[in-house]
Amino acid sequence: MNTPKLLFYLILFVMAGCAESKEKEEVVIYSYVEEPHSYAKPNNAFVNHLNLEIAVDFENEIITGKAIYDIVNNNSTQIILDSKNLTIESVMADGKETEFSLGANDKILGQPLTITIKKDTKKIEIIYKTTKDSEALQWLKPKQTADKTKPFLFTQGQAILTRTWIPIQDSPQIRLTYEATVQVPKGLMAVMSAENPKEKTEDGLYHFRMKQAIPAYLIALAVGDLSYKAISERTGVYAEKSMLNKAFDEFSDMEKMVSAAENLYGDYVWEQFDVIVLPPSFPFGGMENPRLTFATPTVIAGDKSLTSLIAHELAHSWSGNLVTNTTWNDFWINEGFTVYFEMRIMEALYGNERADMLALISRQDLDDELEYLKDTPNATKLKLNLKGKNPDDGMNSIAYDKGYLFLRTLEETVGRNKFDAFLKQYFKEHAFSTMTTEKFVTYLNTNLLEKNKMTFNTDQWVNQPGVPKNQAVITSDKFKNVEEILQEFIVNNEFDKEITKDWTPQEWVHFIRNLPATMTVEQMKTLDDLLNLTNSSNSYIQMVWYEQAINHDYHGRNVDAKIEDFLTSVGRRWYVETIFKAFKRNDRLEDALKIYEKSRPNYHSVTVMTIDDLLAFKPEEEVIK
Repeated sequence: MNTPKLLFYLILFVMAGCAESKEKEEVVIYSYVEEPHSYAKPNNAFVNHLNLEIAVDFENEIITGKAIYDIVNNNSTQIILDSKNLTIESVMADGKETEFSLGANDKILGQPLTITIKKDTKKIEIIYKTTKDSEALQWLKPKQTADKTKPFLFTQGQAILTRTWIPIQDSPQIRLTYEATVQVPKGLMAVMSAENPKEKTEDGLYHFRMKQAIPAYLIALAVGDLSYKAISERTGVYAEKSMLNKAFDEFSDMEKMVSAAENLYGDYVWEQFDVIVLPPSFPFGGMENPRLTFATPTVIAGDKSLTSLIAHELAHSWSGNLVTNTTWNDFWINEGFTVYFEMRIMEALYGNERADMLALISRQDLDDELEYLKDTPNATKLKLNLKGKNPDDGMNSIAYDKGYLFLRTLEETVGRNKFDAFLKQYFKEHAFSTMTTEKFVTYLNTNLLEKNKMTFNTDQWVNQPGVPKNQAVITSDKFKNVEEILQEFIVNNEFDKEITKDWTPQEWVHFIRNLPATMTVEQMKTLDDLLNLTNSSNSYIQMVWYEQAINHDYHGRNVDAKIEDFLTSVGRRWYVETIFKAFKRNDRLEDALKIYEKSRPNYHSVTVMTIDDLLAFKPEEEVIK
């Protein structure tokens, strides 16, 4: 190459380098919205990858280790993470120790962890350990597990508890990939919301990778004496040995569920859909941690009758995990869509009648919630304002069941084919991103309503209390039959047990929930003697029957002892809250408190916080303070 040409290219190269340098100095405008439940300032700097290296210490009930973060730095000299009840030992930025500070502690939010960085910092590292107050973690003694031989640990991150076991930007709008190395005692298996082992390692060391970006609340860990059994190439179950075959049989339709979901709204993008059955203290029915749903053992009924919960958690793989609520004020964006999707999966697999029964129970749950919240009508809006409140306050039937009813009403208004096409497009266009209520309403107007020249009272559904009059009306012939049988019993005081031999749990639940307030103790005893409801083996039926026993002041067939046993052995928040509410409603607070003092140590912090508040319970240590 001749000299003039060489000089020309050299000048171009230098100019390009200068331009690139200038470009690097420019501040990029990110579009993160104000977050009421996180201290992070992601428009300045945010984490986009986490490498976790931790050890699980059952003896001291702590997790220790380090978290290494890749960050996107928008010319900032600090990055802020969320931390709650953690011990931060040291922080490094690009391999060198740096200053950090923990701000004032908020009871709900914890503390901002502010780290000094340079404008070109790309990596930070934190050495830390958890404490006894790390609310995401539940450490279980062997006697609290199914096999009762080895200890167990699980995490629960939703809504803002991941910050209690990892210092993190704990906002649903900040997505990150992660990898982890986890050391556990020999003989135990660790699993995460990531690519998982199928067998135990000899040394108790496990490696994980989650290559799709997820919000922090979906980072999850469980450690126990676990085994795995595959259902198909991409589905399977983890459980303790005594539960493994039961779980396998109960969830054997999982591959069919995944296929049905894909037929509705597009490909399942997470490769693997497994379920782990946790000990009974798990506070939720299920938690949609990607690739590995965490599930309560209360759904194992022996007849697949409660597996709509698995359909629900699977649906979250699209609504919630793929398209995520931007803040917890938009929680219905996760849950309303998921209940709708759950019903469609159940309909595809088990028919209209079963789906309608589930939908009608959902509608009844909504009525109960509306009644409970009648003095706080703003809490019945889909779009919430949870600033200054625990986001768990918004995790109720409004988000789930009013959200579902809104979407079902939309479907019936525009037609199923058009609505399905709209939803499939919605999930595809917004995959791996977040959604506010306002953004969804705009998208709905543009891509469904205006496109089809239709009007709909969206604002009333989203921003007003209660349920609008144009709501979809849900009916069930089977439930009508149940109501007729119940009415016949009330009038004639007679009951033919044979009528119920093919009833589903949903029919039983409908029957029990509709027992009239005028029902006598004698009638309650007659039913219990005939149907043995007090000793039901189905947890859902147990919950509604025990609630009615309290409502009707029924004490026969040792039901009080059964209620106490149920509350001390099951930690699913919905179940225990329902029963403790019944105690409170019927002026039996003293009975409730006696049982709660015994059962409280078995509950996860999520359940504890709810029941503490419900019963105005003050732990002894707080009273002393």
